[in-house]
Amino acid sequence: MAHDHHEHHDTEHQQGHRHGHGHGHGHGTDIDWSELGPLLESQAELITPVYERVMAWLGQEVTEPGLIVDAGSGPGVVSCLFAEAFPGARVVAVDAAAPLLDRARARAARQGVADRFGTLAGELPEVLTELDYPADLLWASRSLHHLGDQRAALAAFAERLAPGGTLALLEGGLPSRFLPRDLGIGRPGLQARLDVLEEDWFARMRADLPGSVAETEDWPALLAAAGLKHTRTRTFLLDLPAPAPDRARACVAAHLSRLRDGIGDALDAEDRATLGRLLDPSDPASVHVRPDVFVLGAYTVHTAVRG
Repeated sequence: MAHDHHEHHDTEHQQGHRHGHGHGHGHGTDIDWSELGPLLESQAELITPVYERVMAWLGQEVTEPGLIVDAGSGPGVVSCLFAEAFPGARVVAVDAAAPLLDRARARAARQGVADRFGTLAGELPEVLTELDYPADLLWASRSLHHLGDQRAALAAFAERLAPGGTLALLEGGLPSRFLPRDLGIGRPGLQARLDVLEEDWFARMRADLPGSVAETEDWPALLAAAGLKHTRTRTFLLDLPAPAPDRARACVAAHLSRLRDGIGDALDAEDRATLGRLLDPSDPASVHVRPDVFVLGAYTVHTAVRG
C-alpha cells in the first residue's frame, strides 16, 4: 500500500504507501527495486483508478503530447496507462533498474502499445540527457524523493521539457489506511504507530542518499524555483471500502509484511504480536479474511509548465 512518500509506488516505483512505490523497507535504507517488481506492479494496478483520473486531469492542460517521459517508471504500469490515455504520444519509461524496464516492455507488448513505447536505463536525473527530444509531459511519481538533491533534480527535469511542456510530480499525499483504529486485537492505533516508524525510516533513507540536501517540501515553490510557471495541485482519492477485494487484501498483506521485516523490530512486543496475527492466514483476525479491511489513500499531484 502506498504511503505518502512512496509507492515509498509505491508505489511506489510508483510508487504505493506514502512512498509511492512500495518502498522496500529493509533494515537498512537501500532498496532492491528489481526484487520488488511484482509488488510494485500489483500496487500500481490497485491504484490504477487514481492514475486514470490523474491523466484525465492532466489531459485538460496537456493536449496531444508527442513525447511523455515516465521518470522513475518502475515496471511500467503507469507508463502503459499513459500510452493508452494519450494514443498519439510516444512514451519512454526511464528507470535505473533494467529488470523493471524488462517488465515494462513486456507489459507494453501485452497491451498492444509497444510500437509507441521505449525504455531508457540509467540514473536520474542524468540519464534524461540521453532522450532524443524534449518531453511534452514529464511524469515523476515518488521518484524525486529518492534523489539526494531534489532542487537540482527538478531543475534537470525542467530542462528536458519542450517549450510549453508540463512537469507533473506525484509527491506527498497521506499515509494509506486499511484497518479500523480499534482492530479488536492489541492496542488501538497500530497504523498511526507504524506511520511514525515509517517517517523515521524515510528520513534515514533521505539522509543516506548520495549528495543528500535537506529541502522544505513545498513542491509548488520548488517547481517555481526551477523556472516553471502556472503551478497547480490536486489530490486524488483511492477509496476501496470494506470488504476489500482479494487483490487489495493481497497488497495490504504484502505492505504489512514488508513493514514487519523492515521496521518491526522497533515495535513493542504487543504491536509485534498484533502484526503477526494480522499476517497469519489461519487467524480469523488476519487481513486475509477479516471483513473490515478497506483501502483509503490520498495521492497529491503538482504540475507546472515550461514557458
